[in-house]
Amino acid sequence: MIRVILYLILIGVIAYGVAFLADRPGDVVVTWQGLRIETSLLVLGAAVIAAMIVLSLIIGLIRAIARSPIVLARLLRNRRGTRAYEAISNGLIAVGAGDIAAARRFTAEVQRLAPGEPLALLLTAQAAQLTGDRDAAERAFRAMAARAETKALGLHGLFIEARRRNDAASARAYAEEAARTAPSLGWAGTAVLESRCRDGDWAGALALLEQQRRMFDKARYRRQRAVLLTARALAVEDSDRDAAKEFALEANKLAPDLVPAAALAGRLLAEGGQLRKANRIIDSAWRAKPHPELAQAHAELRSGEAARDRLKRIEAAAKRVPGHIEAALAVARAALDAQEFAKARSELAPYLERPTRRVCLLMARLERIERNDEGRAREWTARALNAPAEPQWTADGYVSDRWLPVSPVSGRIDAFEWRVPLTGAIAAPIIEPEAIAPPPPGPAINAAGPRDENVARSVAPSRSRSEPAPIKAELKPEPVIPLVHAPDDPGPDAVEENEAPASEESGGWRKILQ
Repeated sequence: MIRVILYLILIGVIAYGVAFLADRPGDVVVTWQGLRIETSLLVLGAAVIAAMIVLSLIIGLIRAIARSPIVLARLLRNRRGTRAYEAISNGLIAVGAGDIAAARRFTAEVQRLAPGEPLALLLTAQAAQLTGDRDAAERAFRAMAARAETKALGLHGLFIEARRRNDAASARAYAEEAARTAPSLGWAGTAVLESRCRDGDWAGALALLEQQRRMFDKARYRRQRAVLLTARALAVEDSDRDAAKEFALEANKLAPDLVPAAALAGRLLAEGGQLRKANRIIDSAWRAKPHPELAQAHAELRSGEAARDRLKRIEAAAKRVPGHIEAALAVARAALDAQEFAKARSELAPYLERPTRRVCLLMARLERIERNDEGRAREWTARALNAPAEPQWTADGYVSDRWLPVSPVSGRIDAFEWRVPLTGAIAAPIIEPEAIAPPPPGPAINAAGPRDENVARSVAPSRSRSEPAPIKAELKPEPVIPLVHAPDDPGPDAVEENEAPASEESGGWRKILQ
C-alpha cells in the first residue's frame, strides 16, 4: 500500500513539472563556434533525457561485452556444478541400491568434475566400501579427515575401517581424536568408553562417563554409571573389600534392580554385620527382579543359621513374589536342607507338568534324599537332559555363567540380560548374510544353581566352565539391504564392526571373568 502511494506521488510530481514547463514556455539559445541553436525549454529537457537514456544503453552494452568472459566462466562453472551434483546424487543412490557398476561410473564422473568436494570424497569412500576396496576407502577417509569441514566424518570412517581389520589400537586413537575434536559426537564417546571397559579401566570409564554426562538422559546415565560401579566393585572385591562395598552401595542406589550390584552389596554388608541393611537391599531387588543370585544371597545372609530358620526367612521372601518360579525353587531348596520334604514337593508340584532343568534336578535330589529311590532319581536326572531351556545371562548370542558389564562380542555396556537364550534377539541389518563367528571362549551357564553343581555336571558332562554354552551360531539371517549407506556401513563384504573381546591379560576384565 505504501509503495502504491509513493508511486502515485512520483507520477503527480512529474505531471506537475511537465505542466509547469508547458504553461511557462521559453527559448533557449546556444551559440558555440559560430553555431547557433534555438529551441524551447521543454524540447531541450526532452533532448537531455533522451541523450541520457542513449548514453546509459551504450555504457551498459560496453560493460556487458567487457564482462562476458566472467559471465561465461560462471555459467560453465554452474553447469559443471549442476552435473557434479547430479552425479553425486545418482552415485549415492547407486551405492544405496548396491549397483556396483553404476557406483563406479558416477564416482569416476564426480572425480573428473569436482574431485575436491566433500560429497565427492564421501561418494568415493562409499563406492570403495561397496566394491570391497578397503585401501581406496581409507584414502578417501584420510582425505576427509585432513579437512576441517569433514574431519569428523573422516575420523568416523577411519574408525570403522580400523575395527574391520581388528586394529583396536588405531580404532581407539581415531575415536579419542574425534572426541577431542567434537565432544558432542556420540559414537566417539561411546567407542572410547567401551574401549576402556574392554581394557578393564573402570576408573577411566567412570571419569569419561562423567565428562559425557550431558550426552545421556538421566535414566541412561544412572544405569550406565551403576553398571560401571558394579564392575569396579567386582574387580577390587578381593583386594579392597571396603572400596568394593562403597562402589556396590553407590551402584545399588543408582539402580536398585541391578541384580549383581544388590547381591554384592548385600553380601559385603552381611560380612560387616550390617544384616538389616543387607536384607533390605536384597529384598528390594528381589521384589523387582526375582533371580537365583538374590535367592542365594538371601539363603547365605546369616552364616551358621539353622536350616529351619533359613527356611522361614526364604518363605517370607517368597511371599513377596507369589507365583514366581524362582521363589518356589528357593523355598524347595531351603526345605530340602531343612529335611522338610513335603514342603519341597508342594513347592515343586505346580512345575512338574513341564519341568525345567533345575526342577528336574531338585526332584532327583528329593527322591534320593527322602526315599533313597535311585531309580526315580536317575529318571528325573535323565529328564533334565531334554528339559526346556532356562533363563541365563545372555548378550549378543553369548551365554555366560555370571553377569558381565560389557558384551565380549559387541562391546556394549549393560548388554547382558537374564532371559532364555535365542529369544528376543534383534539382528542387525547387513548387506549379505555371512556365517556368524562363534563367541570367544568363555564360561558357560550352570543352570542347576550352586547347590546342584555336581548333579548338573553328571547330566551334561560336555558343558565345561571353559567353553560357552551351545548356541545356534550357524544360522544366517535373511539379507537386508539398507536404503542409505552411512560411512560406517560395512558394504557387501561386511564383517562385524565390533572389536574382539578384550584379552585375559587385562587385569580388571580377567578379574570379573574369573
